[in-house]
Amino acid sequence: MKRIERYVTFVFVCGLTLASVQPQRKVNVKYKDSTLKNGLRVITVEDHDAPVIALSVTYNVGSRNERRGRTGFAHLFEHMMFQGSENIGKSEHFILVMNNGGNMNGTTNEDRTNYFEALPANQLDLMLFLEADRMRSLAITKENLDNQRNAVQEERRLRLDNQPYGKSRELQQELIYDNFAYKHSTIGSMEDLNAASVEDVAEFFNLYYAPNNAVVVLVGDFNTGDALKKVAKQFEQIPRQPAPPPVDTTEPEQKAERRLNVEDVLARVPRVDIAFKAVAGNTPDFYALQVLSAALQGGQSSRLYQKLVKEKELVTSVGGFMDESRGVGALYTFANLRPGIKTTDVEAAIYEELEHLRREPIADWELQKAKNTTHRAFISNLQSSLSRANLIGQYTVYYNDPGLINTRLDKVAAVTKEDVQRVANKYLKETNRTVVITTVKPKTERATGQ
Repeated sequence: MKRIERYVTFVFVCGLTLASVQPQRKVNVKYKDSTLKNGLRVITVEDHDAPVIALSVTYNVGSRNERRGRTGFAHLFEHMMFQGSENIGKSEHFILVMNNGGNMNGTTNEDRTNYFEALPANQLDLMLFLEADRMRSLAITKENLDNQRNAVQEERRLRLDNQPYGKSRELQQELIYDNFAYKHSTIGSMEDLNAASVEDVAEFFNLYYAPNNAVVVLVGDFNTGDALKKVAKQFEQIPRQPAPPPVDTTEPEQKAERRLNVEDVLARVPRVDIAFKAVAGNTPDFYALQVLSAALQGGQSSRLYQKLVKEKELVTSVGGFMDESRGVGALYTFANLRPGIKTTDVEAAIYEELEHLRREPIADWELQKAKNTTHRAFISNLQSSLSRANLIGQYTVYYNDPGLINTRLDKVAAVTKEDVQRVANKYLKETNRTVVITTVKPKTERATGQ
């Protein structure tokens, strides 16, 4: 399974000069937005460039919907949804898709859960049947629950408990947020997963895995009218459920720096993790912070790389990102230290660069580089039918705006140097940051298990 945490992988690119800037074409994904009688929202994008169809089903549920003592349910369901339904055997979903030349998966984060597959164009009926059958009649049994509970717990060991800096990342998230919605990790705790009962799981399924709490997106080689009839045939008889309770994601203003030191038995070098509590996605400040992050820590031409890696030789790697959330997101920066370097020196060097951003606007080439990098990555992503389906589903669930796929780059293009300086002063301040310092646990303690 794919992303279950706030942390992402970074692809670093070098800066582009103004001379290399080319006119940028507008994104124009033509779509039809429909709603079935049971509340299921259906968005179709007819595209005959290749004989394939991508289907994405995005449910409006993530770890932010969980309650204390029952964390990890959204991610647990990402696994449970592959355990069979009324007409599909356990793991048969995978077999049917792959035997017909397709691929599939599911992902969970704080704000949504999605399931997706891509198949040859002649397999539209199959993909719709598979998704509708598990939305209608998921096999919720103690055997399936115990099996997938163990799978999720093993995934937690693999991704967090037995990974260098895994505990630091989890503790930082807990420290950043006051509201429980984003304070706990998506993967959940061992104790809460052990406490989950069949009744708990069935209640969660009935509440959140309902047609009126989901968006189906179809992208590919089909006739829109025919496809909508087939969607209605498979999904419209699934009964709608009462709307889930709204989620409070408000965060009180942070009044002082938050700080934590972690000794890591798996770490080989010290690490500095810094986060600044910021703003929700798809807002003017969010896009300005994206541009700021690209200039500050986006690749080898970025300020932090040039200063900390090249000039001062303090770290072996440095990077970061602006997290996109439906609630309050954060701007993250991390740095892995060279041997013999003090974490205080690395922190001081990072804060010095942040002060430069607050005092004066970024250069024209930095602004253009950030926009060019964003534009290229977004356009490259749109070449895939599956990526388009997943993006439209996410934008619809996050912001009730499938058309954001066409306007998002315009919002980035509208960011000015003054905007970047303004958000630097607004968010990147000492009282708004959360710092986790990871140190290497001494070898003698690792050997004795202390």
